[in-house]
Amino acid sequence: MAMSIGGKEDGQAMSDINVTPLVDVMLVLLIIFIITVPVIIQQVPVTLPKATNVPTQTKPENITIAVDKDGNVYWNGKLMSGQEQLLNELRSVARLDPQPEVHIRGDINARYMHVGMVLVAAQRIGIRKIGFITEPDRPGYTGG
Repeated sequence: MAMSIGGKEDGQAMSDINVTPLVDVMLVLLIIFIITVPVIIQQVPVTLPKATNVPTQTKPENITIAVDKDGNVYWNGKLMSGQEQLLNELRSVARLDPQPEVHIRGDINARYMHVGMVLVAAQRIGIRKIGFITEPDRPGYTGG
């Protein structure tokens, strides 16, 4: 074991900074970012639809189907007794030329399943124009 006794450098502070550990850490961080950033921002390139606000033009021939929070379905305000009655009404509308528009109004507390059943039924019967009636956007509107 060697020991330095005396000499010029005894008692002087070391003024050199050892940057090797800092460079090692920075290189490791750089490699981690190079590997993980492409994984994080990987997205499938799709063209998203643009939202439009078209005022509803109420025509006498339009059909309004409403779904309340309990899942009851109403055809122009008249309660439907079941899915079969709704299908019969949709069949009679699908035969008309030109077909009227079908507007679906779903309660904010209705389960999507009930609204989806109406939508699927209209599509399967062959209704070509289906729209959803919603509240207009208002600043601070929370839906309650």
